[in-house]
Amino acid sequence: MFIDYYKVLGIDKNASQQDVKNAYRKLARKYHPDLNPNDHSAKANFQQINEAHEVLSDPVKRKKYDQYGKDWQHAEQFQNAGHYQEQTSGKRGRRFSDAGDFEGFSDFFESMFGSGFESRTRGRQMRVRGEDYTAQLQLDLSDAFETHQKTLTVNGKNIRITIPAGIENGQTIKITGHGGPGINGASNGDLYITFIIADHPRFKRQGNNLYTTVDLDLYTAVLGGEITVDTLSGKVKVKVQPETQNGTNVKLKNKGFPAYKNKGQFGDLYITYSVKIPTNLTAKQKELFRELARL
Repeated sequence: MFIDYYKVLGIDKNASQQDVKNAYRKLARKYHPDLNPNDHSAKANFQQINEAHEVLSDPVKRKKYDQYGKDWQHAEQFQNAGHYQEQTSGKRGRRFSDAGDFEGFSDFFESMFGSGFESRTRGRQMRVRGEDYTAQLQLDLSDAFETHQKTLTVNGKNIRITIPAGIENGQTIKITGHGGPGINGASNGDLYITFIIADHPRFKRQGNNLYTTVDLDLYTAVLGGEITVDTLSGKVKVKVQPETQNGTNVKLKNKGFPAYKNKGQFGDLYITYSVKIPTNLTAKQKELFRELARL
């Protein structure tokens, strides 16, 4: 069944790459399964939106899609077949090790290369490696913090992959053999997954280091004490030095992000203190502050 990816994203064929990106972001947020737990159609819509974005955001794939329509995924095979015809034309004495035909593509080949193509190729088998697929997978920062497994659906097949802790935004990994099927016994293509890691509301990541801002009440800032701070691996207690100034930075060693495929290695967590001035003071509290000011 042919799916019009332009209609899926609600854009026209002259849309720019930025238009594609903007439309995808808007629809991905709207139909994300996590935001629509009771809508069973949201998951299917979300997968179709991702599929459309995967094709139209890639200039090479988009060109194939615009040229070949529903047969775009076989564009490489079609092109190779045309090259094959050129190479074999007039070489009647050339022999091949296997026998086969192109029944799956004969209609297309005849329309592209003429009615004589099928008769010339029948009985000769061309082995063509399957096309590589690309996909994007969105993760939260907390998901990328731990090694975990995830099931993807590619061309109707479920693929369970392990995502190593420390994966970076924009990083691409290869899943061998899960691309397009090979022709006449050739190997399948590969699946390349690019990870998109969403911004976190509290932590900013730079490499393996994390940065966050922690509110500090005035009394603890002046007198010192101990506070509890959230990290991606849990809560930790931190000692605050007396007379801590607003904007003071402290480092929590090994409380940052795990290093990719380096078990046990972590970056650091950098905290910036934001000292909060108390509000709604009582008359007694105000008088105490006046007394401090006089001293």
